[in-house]
Amino acid sequence: MVLFSLVLRHARPYKVGIIAVFILQLISTIAALYLPSLNAQIIDKGVSTGDTDFIWSTGVTMLVVCLAQVVTAIGGVYFGAKTAMAIGRDIRREVYRKVDSLSALETSTFGTATLITRSTNDVQQVQMLVLMTLNFMVSTPIMCIGGIIMALREDAGLSWLVWVSVPVLFVIVGFLVYLLMPLFRLMQDRIDGINGVLREQIVGIRVVRAFVREPFESERYRKANDAITQVSLKVGNIFVLMFPVIMMVLHIATAAVLWFGGHRVDAGDMQVGSLTAFLQYLLQILMAVMMGVFMVMMIPRAVVCAERIKEVLDTHPSLEISDVPTIATPTTGKVQFSNVTFGYPGAERPVLDNVSFTAEPGQTTAIVGSTGSGKTTLINLLPRMFDPQAGSVTIDGAPVNELTRHQLSEVVGLVSQKPYLFSGTIASNLRFGRADATDDELWEALRIAQGEDFVREKEKGLASIISQGGTNVSGGQRQRLCIARALAAQPLVYVFDDSFSALDVSTDARLREALGDATGDATVIIVAQRISTITGADQILVVDDGAIVGRGTHDELLASNNTYQQIVASQLSVEGVA
Repeated sequence: MVLFSLVLRHARPYKVGIIAVFILQLISTIAALYLPSLNAQIIDKGVSTGDTDFIWSTGVTMLVVCLAQVVTAIGGVYFGAKTAMAIGRDIRREVYRKVDSLSALETSTFGTATLITRSTNDVQQVQMLVLMTLNFMVSTPIMCIGGIIMALREDAGLSWLVWVSVPVLFVIVGFLVYLLMPLFRLMQDRIDGINGVLREQIVGIRVVRAFVREPFESERYRKANDAITQVSLKVGNIFVLMFPVIMMVLHIATAAVLWFGGHRVDAGDMQVGSLTAFLQYLLQILMAVMMGVFMVMMIPRAVVCAERIKEVLDTHPSLEISDVPTIATPTTGKVQFSNVTFGYPGAERPVLDNVSFTAEPGQTTAIVGSTGSGKTTLINLLPRMFDPQAGSVTIDGAPVNELTRHQLSEVVGLVSQKPYLFSGTIASNLRFGRADATDDELWEALRIAQGEDFVREKEKGLASIISQGGTNVSGGQRQRLCIARALAAQPLVYVFDDSFSALDVSTDARLREALGDATGDATVIIVAQRISTITGADQILVVDDGAIVGRGTHDELLASNNTYQQIVASQLSVEGVA
């Protein structure tokens, strides 16, 4: 069973806590079973005979037993909660690490919304089941079995009431679980759906408002909300039915004990104290069954959640990245693509087809092409977002698929097409690539990235707060901070994926001039849409339909390459750029 194996694997480090819960719950349950018997003795041997000494001595014993039952019950719940929370923490950590190890292909296959749900809500459901199990796994069966034994000791003539009421409850539970299982699975899917809609609306709120699509998006959310509400109502209706039925069984059983037990007391076959104890034991048995029912009701949803968690944990990353270096870290940064072919899963044909080029240290290599030609996919192979299906990508002759993550982060600095900043401060974001960077190095990186002025204008400077995604700074400022982040890391290879698009022409020119002086002997690879950004590149690669159809300097391509000429003509006149 998926749920059992998942919990068992993460429960092994907490054997001591589980044993402590077992012992404390065992003592608490035995004490609870002993109390009705003492109460019966007081009634039959003390009250009926007027023996005050027996009443006092037995009463003191009851107080001691009751105190022990309360203390051990509290202790059991404490250790049970502590163990359950620790198991939940470990499962969340493992899911996070697995998601962190997945490539962009696996992440996009699952989807962001469902990965968030599986890491939070699904783990919480499993955690709550573990908590309930630790609290009731000992007391429920012992209370049920022990209660039956103790009830039979008091009076075997009423035992048929136990054999009738307990199976009735089990039949009710089984039927309800049968109804709930598919509903819980559907509920988790609906949670994925509403999370996806909500996340999309929050991230794209500017687009929604720009196109006045609030009514449409509100309707989308309403439909997702209604979908999960309908499922929740169905689950709630079953729960509403469950407790009245269980209470009805309890009350009928109580009335039956008093009716038939009263006749036995009247006939002299049973004492009043025994009748009281039998009633208490029957209630304990049924309450134990009810607690077991409550725990069992959580199992279907937890099983569904465990299966969804296991699906993530069993996903094999398409990229195998070792944490132990097997080859030396590159020292110069010479990048070479050799006959590289890559296609996305399910695509009719490759995005890149037999691509080969070399980017030398101390030089700038620019990549240009129409939208959808494969430029971003090409450079994403360098920091190993994907692995090529054929060919190789090397840095100083070392295949990137043999470098560790730490080695890759030291060698390659990527500024992605969509600049993203993390919640924190400007300094914490700039130190993302190199944690030991000094403030002077951060200011130098900002100066080169043309971001020094607006940062100094802020009251707290480098300590200024950045919200999640960098939404409290403009697009151009966000882009310059991301460029500064790459510069602060001081890698051997700089990769700029259309990273100057949000900058005005003058800022772009100043940045490129400062960048040329700062990068020194580093290898610089620039993907750009704006031709003016790459006119000074040492080598320009023209990509069309996943293949390199031209290479050379700006002047050489302008004179000889038809595709490059078309790109230039679509922006400016050839004379104006030349």
